[in-house]
Amino acid sequence: MSIHLPELPVTAVLPEIGQALSEHGRAVLSAPPGAGKTTLVPLFLLDAPWRGDGRIILLEPRRLAARAAAARMAAILGESVGETVGYRMRLDNRISARTRIEVVTEGVFARMILNDPELAGVSAVIFDEFHERSLDADFGLALALDVRSALRDDLRLLVMSATLDIERVAGLLGNPPVIESMGRSFPVEIRHQERPAGEPIWETMTRAIAEAHRRESGSILAFLPGQSEITRTAERLAGLFGEDTIIAPLYGNLSQKEQDAAIRPAPVGRRKIVLATSIAETSITIDGVRLVIDSGLQRLPVFEPATGITRLETVRVSRASAEQRAGRAGRTEPGIALRLWHAGQTAALPAFTPPQILSSDLSGLALDLAHWGVQDPKTLAFIDPPPPAALHEARLLLQMLGGLDRQFALTERGRRMRDMALPPRLAAMVLQAAEEGQARDACLLAVLMTEQGLGGQSIDIEERLRRFRTEKGERAEAARKLAGRIAASVEKGGGQTGLQGLPGPLLMHAYPDRIALQRGGRGRFVMANGRGAELPETERLAASTMLVIADLTGRAAQGRILAAAEISRGDVEAHMPEAIRQEEQSFFDKASRQVRARRVTRLGAIIFDEVPLPRPSGEAAARALADGVRDLGLDVLPFSKEAAQLRDRIGFLHRTGGDPWPDMSDAALLDRLDDWFVPFQGQARGLSDIHAGSLIDGLMSLVPHAVQRDLNRLAPTHFEAPTGQRHPIRYDGDEPVLSIRVQELFGLTSHPAVGVDRRPLLLELTSPAHRPIQATRDLPGFWAGSWKNVRADMRGRYPRHPWPEDPAAAAPTTRAKPRET
Repeated sequence: MSIHLPELPVTAVLPEIGQALSEHGRAVLSAPPGAGKTTLVPLFLLDAPWRGDGRIILLEPRRLAARAAAARMAAILGESVGETVGYRMRLDNRISARTRIEVVTEGVFARMILNDPELAGVSAVIFDEFHERSLDADFGLALALDVRSALRDDLRLLVMSATLDIERVAGLLGNPPVIESMGRSFPVEIRHQERPAGEPIWETMTRAIAEAHRRESGSILAFLPGQSEITRTAERLAGLFGEDTIIAPLYGNLSQKEQDAAIRPAPVGRRKIVLATSIAETSITIDGVRLVIDSGLQRLPVFEPATGITRLETVRVSRASAEQRAGRAGRTEPGIALRLWHAGQTAALPAFTPPQILSSDLSGLALDLAHWGVQDPKTLAFIDPPPPAALHEARLLLQMLGGLDRQFALTERGRRMRDMALPPRLAAMVLQAAEEGQARDACLLAVLMTEQGLGGQSIDIEERLRRFRTEKGERAEAARKLAGRIAASVEKGGGQTGLQGLPGPLLMHAYPDRIALQRGGRGRFVMANGRGAELPETERLAASTMLVIADLTGRAAQGRILAAAEISRGDVEAHMPEAIRQEEQSFFDKASRQVRARRVTRLGAIIFDEVPLPRPSGEAAARALADGVRDLGLDVLPFSKEAAQLRDRIGFLHRTGGDPWPDMSDAALLDRLDDWFVPFQGQARGLSDIHAGSLIDGLMSLVPHAVQRDLNRLAPTHFEAPTGQRHPIRYDGDEPVLSIRVQELFGLTSHPAVGVDRRPLLLELTSPAHRPIQATRDLPGFWAGSWKNVRADMRGRYPRHPWPEDPAAAAPTTRAKPRET
């Protein structure tokens, strides 16, 4: 089909793109904002001979961008969306038998290729705005490269971006042609206005917008980090302008109709102020915008594998994002980009936004990798492989949910979880609910939890679910239909319903580790995983005895609850009886410093009931004592002088000789309490029962038997002076030290040394009154050198003691005068 395409900067390189894909099958396109790559490249490739009748898949990072791209291409063709050009996303689908360009969101593409590895009927896949480095885009490209190498060598792949780490991406694709398009259509003037220290960003933004609106013409696109900042800015702007100015928020939680209204051109004679998150950085054009005001901030999710918590952090944008944002001002005419930071700070910004794969919950990826038959993700072409620790935690979660077996292979339950296009936790919940005839309730709940903004913003999931059931609007209706389709695929026995707005018992199967019991007062909870979580005391749920927490943020010690539902202990006993355990525990009581025992009924770290038991003894008591030592530190142990010196001696040999001498530092000994402490405390029931002798035996047990006999030789407790007197050696510092009266060393011509490497002792030489004279690590050098000055000084102070001119040849003594011969 012959298409008349508009002239845009990317037009000049379209033939080069077509040739690269024809000859090499892969290509990389770098084109700045406004070049027209998203719209023109797919349309141009429709006429490529290698396409045949195959479809072109264009990946976009967001639904808004996908809909906008499809609408622009359809308009160029003079058609409606759903004819030659259509789109496919989770809650919306405009595809027909005629469709040859499918604009899909990145998550949808990953499922397409997982379900059909050959990508039957697909001729080319275009990854747009790849610089955003979403997890789904990285995974989708890795899968597409795998498919191309093994099954479809005729599959064309094109990676496009306005700002791209060209070298790494090209290397991943096997160094295909790299094509660069000219810049934006119109120039953009960059200005800076530094935000006053401590001023909230919405205050600075409001002032900047008002000033720009007064001084300049055209519509304004303002970038803010999140919904809350947008709301505050909109509140402050209300009433500042007349009816000729429209204030339009733009963020992910808005409905499709609200988002489309924000990017629609302002009516003739009116201006628009669009307050947007990063959603407006790429792939969309807001006609009439010639002023961009950039806060320089963005909100990124950061996942902590150890806690299972994803928290949102407000951080500086990357230089690439700042360029993208500024480029929005030059899409349709010359523009101005005002950056709310000092010009010199731009160089300190990170080059690119961190890839999602490095800071995301990887449970969905782990399930998909298992479905693909991949144990080691390094066998796939990831630009940045998933972090091993995060992937391991994800696999452990999937084991808990029943999706993976002990070898991390996909189970039948895991296959069914993956088929549902839900996050693994929610998929596991739906499967369990289907067993109990509650599939439809569970699917409504699952879709609600995955679509931000549905049912409102309440922390109380029960309230949100109640509103969602009757919520008006296309998005809510589409979400309910999706829930119905998922339920139909899993329900058994006719799909009964019964909970009708009680989500807590269902959510327990998705978040068993986040079942929480109130502890510490209203709004304070401890979860089954041992972490704390809290709610504002004014929230209704703050008075609940138990919750199941679906979403929280913040640091590990005390997370802030974002979404939860009320449950009871009876719910747990009825629906998850296997999770409740009764066991006898020995524990250390910090107040009495004694070991106690109890019988507890527990769910993870949550204690439901406890009954005191007689005080334990033996290994159970010793292990409880070890817990107390870990909590209080080694200083609570009664180390005698001998035990402390033994520890210092062995520690000295470890520092100077390494293995096989064990580390005696606090951290090392606390880490090995089970090795040297527990086996020697079988008779102790409290700290007061511990004897220093048992600590000596324990420390010696860490020294391999084969070298124990060398301890006294290499690190002796005492030094025997030429007089026959024994003096203790101190090993508690950085080097071994011997304090001794100088007269006792007369006649000694070599410096005393200890250790594997025969390290010199630091000799602290003292006067007859045991006052310091001098310290030396070279006794012969001292005799030959500074002894002359010491002798002159000491003879006047201690005339009754010997001060020979040649101490190396004199007789050692402990007396005031040498004995007569």
